[in-house]
Amino acid sequence: MENMRSQDSGNGTPSAANDRFSAQAQNPEDLLKSQTVGLVHLDEFRKRRAEALEAGTSSGRSTPVGDRTASPQPKKKKKIAPKGKLSFGLDEEDDSASTPAITSRSATNTPRSITPLDGADETGRVTPRLGPNTSVSFAPKALTKAAVAKEAETRERLRKEFLEMQKIVKATEIVLPFVFYDGTNVPGGICRMTKGDPVWLFLDKSRKLGAEASSGTDKSRREWARVGIDDLMLVRNEIIIPHHYELYYFMANKTPGFTGPLFPFSDRPTEHSPTAAQLDPEILPDYNPLSVPGQKKKEKVSQISDDVLEGFNEDPSITKVVDRRWYERNKHIFPASIWEDFDPTKDYSNAVRKDGQGNSYFLS
Repeated sequence: MENMRSQDSGNGTPSAANDRFSAQAQNPEDLLKSQTVGLVHLDEFRKRRAEALEAGTSSGRSTPVGDRTASPQPKKKKKIAPKGKLSFGLDEEDDSASTPAITSRSATNTPRSITPLDGADETGRVTPRLGPNTSVSFAPKALTKAAVAKEAETRERLRKEFLEMQKIVKATEIVLPFVFYDGTNVPGGICRMTKGDPVWLFLDKSRKLGAEASSGTDKSRREWARVGIDDLMLVRNEIIIPHHYELYYFMANKTPGFTGPLFPFSDRPTEHSPTAAQLDPEILPDYNPLSVPGQKKKEKVSQISDDVLEGFNEDPSITKVVDRRWYERNKHIFPASIWEDFDPTKDYSNAVRKDGQGNSYFLS
């Protein structure tokens, strides 16, 4: 046995058993795999890879034919991060297969990497911001404090002018020819009113006017003075006008009726309208607001004749003063059956006139 060992030691080549267990030169890839087991930091991985490559190039041994050769892999293209996204480590990608795994893990653990920036959607495309419309020829100017103050001053001036004009129009006198109606037309006369008077005032003046104009033997109009205002009705163009409305309301809104405007009078000052100086009350030097006047103040008598005022040539049968009790007893008989209560939301110019049972009239 000793002779055989001495014989083997004397020979220059090792035996087959020693060749099997003898240390062989490892290629850089196997050396790198043995040194990077588990999770390794990127800097440490690069350092060990450089050492393995230096150790492989320094050794002069050739690798066996059956073993894998450390051929240089083709360099991968750098991935360009999409616009509007945050990325960590994408610019430090490595050529090896383990580097993408590390970067992908860091990207999945970081929720900020998928958060789009302002103005970008989920796909990374940046949406353009809205700009001014160049097709519009007129661009509004920015209002300054002086312009806003001037506009407010103009509005206040126009408001005062309109209120002053409205006051003059309401004080303008008109005349309304009317008849008393109880199945037949009883002449009533001509009632002088102002455009700002309410309907109930017209009914009060009309019943007093009828009583004054009646003769001693004719008691047909005198009986109307005994009827209270609440029992009287104003029927204008077959529309029953409520008591609380002012005449100016129908003139300003040009309210239509079945056959035209209910009150076809002007809503602007006319040549017979009073001036602003005439409307201001006269303040006496010895005026005391707490004193009680001994006598009633006499009403001013107008110097304008009726024939020059608006409404003088109107047909009296258009304006009817009706007893409400008579209307309740005869509202199923023509013409009271076609009278309608005034509705400010209804357009009477295109309305179809019907009776109480809903049947349309031929005259409508």
